[in-house]
Amino acid sequence: MTTDDVLDEFRAAGALREGHFVLSSGLHSPVFLQKNLVFAQPDRCARLCKALADLIVEKVGKPDLCISPAVGGIIPGYETARQLGVTSLYVEREGGEFKLRRGFQVEPGDRVVMVEDIVTTGLSSRECIAAINAAGATVIAAACIVDRSGGKADVGVPLIALATLDVPAYPADALPPELAAIPVQDPGSRRLSK
Repeated sequence: MTTDDVLDEFRAAGALREGHFVLSSGLHSPVFLQKNLVFAQPDRCARLCKALADLIVEKVGKPDLCISPAVGGIIPGYETARQLGVTSLYVEREGGEFKLRRGFQVEPGDRVVMVEDIVTTGLSSRECIAAINAAGATVIAAACIVDRSGGKADVGVPLIALATLDVPAYPADALPPELAAIPVQDPGSRRLSK
């Protein structure tokens, strides 16, 4: 599956939006990928995650587990694990840090692929990977449906992306005039302060 194929899936789901958006990273962008519209459609989600699972096996072999950050990574993490035939776990924030909870455990030496939905800066991926390492497993790679950093995000391990885009993202105090002239739209993933 190519980047164009992935974008076609997002377009077909009405999930590729243009305007002025505040991303969950806090950065502003003219493009927003409303991934939940894609993940709400089981057939579409399965196609994307099957392609991601195949790419993971091609790049690093079959892992023992897939672990994702809650909440955004749970659906693609689960479906990618299902396609790989491995267990799916997720980390949640507790006291401001990601941790395995709900009785989830890893064994020392477990080979884990951390699965995300979309990577922009890589911050949540790095935090998730740190939690997995702290629990005793070995993260062999990170994987995502879309790397919107254009390959620039450093997550500390190899990043396997089904699609790679170079979508601009700006701090609030460094918006280009053409983006600043457009009212901010609330994409639903980050509550805008009124």
